Amino acid sequence: MQENQLYRKVYVYLNSLTSIEDSDFTNLFTGKKSNEIILGLDPNQIIEDDFLGARVFWINQEKNDTNTCRTFVLKVRKADKRRILRPYLQHIHTVSDELDQKKKDLRLYVNIQNHPSQEGRWRSIPFTHPSTFETIAMESDLKNKVKSDLESFLKAKQFYHRLGRVWKRSFLLYGPSGTGKSSFVAAMAKFLCYDVYDIDLSRVSDDSDLKMLLLQTKSKSVILIEDLDRFLANKSTAVSLSGVLNFMDGILNSCCLEERVMVFTMNGKELIDPAMLRPGRIDVHIHFPLCDFSAFKTLANSYLGLKDHKLFPQVEEVFQSGASLSPAEIGELMIANRNSPSRALKSVITALQTDGDGRGSSNIGRRLYDSWSRKSLDETGDSSSMFRENTVKEFKKLYGLLRIKSSRKAQSCDLSAEQKEG
Repeated sequence: MQENQLYRKVYVYLNSLTSIEDSDFTNLFTGKKSNEIILGLDPNQIIEDDFLGARVFWINQEKNDTNTCRTFVLKVRKADKRRILRPYLQHIHTVSDELDQKKKDLRLYVNIQNHPSQEGRWRSIPFTHPSTFETIAMESDLKNKVKSDLESFLKAKQFYHRLGRVWKRSFLLYGPSGTGKSSFVAAMAKFLCYDVYDIDLSRVSDDSDLKMLLLQTKSKSVILIEDLDRFLANKSTAVSLSGVLNFMDGILNSCCLEERVMVFTMNGKELIDPAMLRPGRIDVHIHFPLCDFSAFKTLANSYLGLKDHKLFPQVEEVFQSGASLSPAEIGELMIANRNSPSRALKSVITALQTDGDGRGSSNIGRRLYDSWSRKSLDETGDSSSMFRENTVKEFKKLYGLLRIKSSRKAQSCDLSAEQKEG
């Protein structure tokens, strides 16, 4: 006995209607998330819905005969039947697919080395990255534009097909390391409810192998290639520039990339062939700069729970002087000092003043060590501080005596030299 897929779609659709809350009785279920309560249809329950100005009713019937049959009965006025029945059922089909997509558990796929004994080239794990658009440190206007672009893409299937184009979208994320490009990809995937296929070009044997990886991806997915500029600069890589261009916008691409989003990340695009950056291959270019004061406030709110602080004007002044660090560097300083927001902001100010040209990533570990050392010394009490100060004074006295002795010796040597010349 084959299951009626339309019945299941109607069930998913009706359970999502707000009118189910107005019923006199309904079933309660626990959801996947903690403390989540889901309302479900009860036998013989009547649900009301509106579509194109017409009111319809659904009845959840159960027949208790020899063959138990679950049935949905749809009641429509005769005057509305011909006008709304077919588009209404298509509407249910679309909404239920969207709800299923949002509920599914996302997965991260990574490609493995090609081996004859292995089935398929992809291995997957649950995609549990915590990043969202709300936690991304980015200008709110740009963030809203990206979200609007993705929402339009999800609804644009018929529009793309009418134009004779593949229903896909491609993004280039470029900027220094630590500016949040990978986190942004995770936020995109969670916003779209798409799986992620992360292609490691070092594990691709040649251009044909890259095409085979593309063939084995599924729809509703983000296809990601990180640090593409680094691989293109490496002349010894097995994948050629022509292979990458065909991967981005070739004939196979038009057959296999329906309902997909392609994302490429780079540190910079100045040395990249313009043919790779043209529209069609790359639709949207997003620059990820070093942190400014606006992004800093987003980080302070996320990491420290601060929307304002007395040290904010001082931080803003340092940013206005031209100093900057990557969001990753500033985030690490905030994590290390998260128990004391004031100390965290002071450490950020110090880091901006000392390594504020954006090239201080190698010193970030040293700064964290210094902040931990200062914290541990402050917590040990006054006696250790007194000992440290006395020790420094003793070293200064000793250093002063050594300088006096060395200067006297130098003077005596100069005098003896003059006597010899005389």
